[in-house]
Amino acid sequence: MKLLKFGGTSLADAEKFLYVSDIIEKNKNHEQVAIVLSAPAKITNYLVNIVENDININQVLEQTELAENIFINIIKNIKKIQSCFLYEETKEIIKKEFNQLRKIIYNFTSLKKYPEHIQSIIMSRGEILSIEIMKNILISRSHLVDIIDPVKNIIAKGSFLNSTVDIQKSKKCISKINIKNNHIILMAGFIAGNEKGELVILGRNGSDYSAAILACCLNANLCEIWTDVDGVFTSDPKKIFNTCLLKSISYEEAIELSYFGAKVLHPRTIKPLKDFNIPCIIKNTFNIKSKGTLICKKNNYDVNTLKGITNLDDIVMFAIPSNLTQQNDNLISIILNLFKKENINIILITQSSKNNFNFCISEKDTRKALLLLNKLYQLESKDKSFSDINIIKNLSILSIVGSNIFQKYNITSKIFSSLGKSKINILGIAQRSSTHSMSVVIKRKNVLQSIQTIHDELFHNKQIINAFLIGIGGVGKSLIAQILKQKNFLKNKNIEIKIRAIANSKKILFLNDSIELKNWKKYFKASKEKFNLEILNKLLKNNYFVNSIVIDCTSDEMLSKEYTNFLSKGFHVVTSNKKANTSSLKYYNEIRATTLQENKKFLYETNVGAGLPVIQTLQNLFYTGDNLICFKGVLSGSLSFIFGKLEENVLLSDATKKAKDLGFTEPNPYDDLSGIDVARKLLILAREVGYEIELEDIEIEPILPEYFKKYKNTEEFLYKLKEIDSTFSEKVKKARNLGKVLRFVGTIEQGGKCSVKIEAINSNHPLYKVKNGENALTFYTNYYQPIPLVLRGYGAGNNVTASGVFSDLLRTIL
Repeated sequence: MKLLKFGGTSLADAEKFLYVSDIIEKNKNHEQVAIVLSAPAKITNYLVNIVENDININQVLEQTELAENIFINIIKNIKKIQSCFLYEETKEIIKKEFNQLRKIIYNFTSLKKYPEHIQSIIMSRGEILSIEIMKNILISRSHLVDIIDPVKNIIAKGSFLNSTVDIQKSKKCISKINIKNNHIILMAGFIAGNEKGELVILGRNGSDYSAAILACCLNANLCEIWTDVDGVFTSDPKKIFNTCLLKSISYEEAIELSYFGAKVLHPRTIKPLKDFNIPCIIKNTFNIKSKGTLICKKNNYDVNTLKGITNLDDIVMFAIPSNLTQQNDNLISIILNLFKKENINIILITQSSKNNFNFCISEKDTRKALLLLNKLYQLESKDKSFSDINIIKNLSILSIVGSNIFQKYNITSKIFSSLGKSKINILGIAQRSSTHSMSVVIKRKNVLQSIQTIHDELFHNKQIINAFLIGIGGVGKSLIAQILKQKNFLKNKNIEIKIRAIANSKKILFLNDSIELKNWKKYFKASKEKFNLEILNKLLKNNYFVNSIVIDCTSDEMLSKEYTNFLSKGFHVVTSNKKANTSSLKYYNEIRATTLQENKKFLYETNVGAGLPVIQTLQNLFYTGDNLICFKGVLSGSLSFIFGKLEENVLLSDATKKAKDLGFTEPNPYDDLSGIDVARKLLILAREVGYEIELEDIEIEPILPEYFKKYKNTEEFLYKLKEIDSTFSEKVKKARNLGKVLRFVGTIEQGGKCSVKIEAINSNHPLYKVKNGENALTFYTNYYQPIPLVLRGYGAGNNVTASGVFSDLLRTIL
């Protein structure tokens, strides 16, 4: 025999009721089945609202009507789909139940609160009616059905609202029922009966508990819990990325996961299954192809020792100082026994020494615990030392679960290492109290970041880069295309790049595992999320991903001023934007100081030379003790292209227009021809080698006459450029007659003097053949002389620049 239990989401409407009945029929064809049902989704909420309200007759009747309407709509729609359904009979039962419910409500209007036995009757109506609907669906399909009355046959003790089942007594009752082998067995979940035959309910997760109990009573060979998820995951997939579905877990592991907050099954549901050795499968009603997760005695199917990471929030830790435990050797056992007697659950105990220990309880029990400790103080202490107890609030317990985890994994060091990288303090640690779990106490605000960090470390043998991309012009788009192209290559290297957000100056798209990066343009176009620095800062504050990187592919000055903010919030910064490195020397130094303080990386290879390895090469030279003697370089791809075309007798205006059309120049080519872009790059190089200078310290010999500054319109600027075509043609001709070519060159001399100007270069110079968008940089150093170190290659273009940004992105983990 197999037992199947279906939760409220599986019974939310007519289609789902009929789908569940299909599952029942399919299973019935192979063996006898017993079915336990919850109330349809939302029903229990309405019924709870009735009993929890101060008895305001109008509000209560409104909730009653809402619940009744859900049932009526369900059976109406079942009738439309399955014409043979016993609609009138079912409707009569529903009306009768709700009329009785209204009578109960009217009978107790004089009270402020319903008695507990009445509350249990009201709250259990949903399950009873689910059974009536399913019974009539199955009967109309010519199936034979037996209904087990849980009030008469599931015997429980305790309060009306939270009873515990006596399995042996229940087993005896059910054994007396004459159930035929070809009948489908139905029973309402959540409900039982006490020794007096009164209806009681089974509290939290009561329907799951009912299913486990009935499985035991019927000697079922399998219990299936059908819900709205595929099974048990390594962590909550709604909150944590890259979670994995577990094929199986042991009973003990399931109990540990549940105890420490995972939404698996309640421990008291698992215990009877464990005691009677009945395997249980968690399955998804809406994804029937998923095999689900098996909970069983031995973990045969899943070889991974680690099973999951979970958390309990709203935790308070009481730190008992050693002076109190020294005064009374029995104090710890006194506190434990006192709390147990008063039903205060001590969730976790961490003991740092023989006479010093901490314990954690739920925040809701804090006031009650304090009152008990104060009474204890009056009895046990002659001074006020109990006031020394430190109470720490707003905590979470983070737990790692798995069988014999300490034997096969160096868990402690991995957790400490992961949390240390994220600068998250551990306030307490409990290990080896169970062979199936290890727990740490941390601030609640850090819990999601901590889980994600540890999850990536323990469950993924790869390095993950979490990127937040700002700027989706040519470079940003090319970067995304390159990441997509290299996805499989990086996968083979155990590297995964996750782009978490994409933004431009107007809006932002947040990506999750349901949005494939290849479809980003479609989703970005549809996004309604506005983007500004306030939203960006909120995003950074709430980020909990390890190895997070802000990528700036803009030329925005305001954004560049936020780099120290990004770094201080735990982000690496990768940028093609030169504004930060060419701003004041004070801010330049602040960025470096912040990277050291926060142990983060600030990478900007594309600030000079686009994709050429200029910055890293220069840094490596000087880290090893080299010194710059002199530098000369063509630092602008656009000007390299333009001056190369001048040699081919192309006019300056035509060469500039062509460079703009090819995407080599800024939107207004004046920004290139003014020389300021080259000066910025030269400033970055000069600062890299240790010269503390500002942009205004660089001497710029202008390419253009002063009056060109006023032409802000691109078309007008290109037209006016024709006025100096002949002048430049003459300069080119003069240089050619001397066997030279014109290049726009940046120079750094020993001592830090920097200049940018047009130079006539002879054929022996490394810059002679540089054109067509190339950059060339010549470094004369102590190590490289008289022959300089030369770096040469394309220094402009979206793909080249994006490649440099991509390289920097990978350097954050390599």
